[in-house]
Amino acid sequence: MDPVWPPDVVVFERGWLSSNNVLMQGDGTTALVDSGYCTHAGQTVALVASALHGRTLDLLLATHTHSDHCGGHAAMQARYPEAHTLVPQGQYQAVLHWDAVALGHSPTGQQCPPFRPHAALRPGSELPLGQRVWQVHAAPGHEAHAVLLFEPQSRVLVSGDALWQQGFGVVFPELDGVHAFDDVATTLDLIERLQPHWVIPGHGSVFTQVPAAIAHARQRLHRFVHDPEQHRHYAAKVLLKFKLLECGCLPMDALVAWACSTAYMQQLVRGDGGPTGADAVHALVRDLERSGAARVQGGVVFDGE
Repeated sequence: MDPVWPPDVVVFERGWLSSNNVLMQGDGTTALVDSGYCTHAGQTVALVASALHGRTLDLLLATHTHSDHCGGHAAMQARYPEAHTLVPQGQYQAVLHWDAVALGHSPTGQQCPPFRPHAALRPGSELPLGQRVWQVHAAPGHEAHAVLLFEPQSRVLVSGDALWQQGFGVVFPELDGVHAFDDVATTLDLIERLQPHWVIPGHGSVFTQVPAAIAHARQRLHRFVHDPEQHRHYAAKVLLKFKLLECGCLPMDALVAWACSTAYMQQLVRGDGGPTGADAVHALVRDLERSGAARVQGGVVFDGE
């Protein structure tokens, strides 16, 4: 018989600018996993406060410290100063000393208000969250120090950006020249061994078709391994789309200027459009237009529906 969804786990499914937020409550330790992007921080605080019904928040966690997963942490700490904040072990020092380059915020051209960590999330450990004890697993690939949370009784997996129903997040270490596609494969193998029934992804709806999702992710990974340029093109479109999600719209000139001043975008468009990369940015926008992810009107690029 399939396991029943645990009533102490509440998922706030967010738009793609923000990661999903996962609240564990019940009679045990209250905890929030991932807090979304900073521009949505007020909404995150309101959602959590409404669900807690006056209770305090004990723990604040992040599957990894990209801006769309911990951008609301500072606001959550202001609302719940007693909350104990845990970040993945490998990112603890970067958060403690707030190294925006090491955390990936500066290279992506994204915002993340600083927050203070209290302890490290250590792979191989267990944590009481809500009414259950969750396993912490290393999940390198999308981010070198990312973690997964798994509860073996309900077989719920909080996967962050390691597995979505239709793939996984950009493999950012590859953009830094670090070979990480093998890490993605290792993390997918781990998820397969855990055999979750439910997956709460970092983005998108909760799903149960886990074998199909893993197979789809492996197919995508295979394409990236055999043609790394596909991955680079995908990464560039993701970063550009994120900027449009954040701003709603930007004049084309401003979007080109942002891309040409952002470290990862500089790398991704270098050589494609001359010294400025403007031609490459225009080509990326056309790709987004063709898929309905953007539209251009009067020299302004708008986020698509």
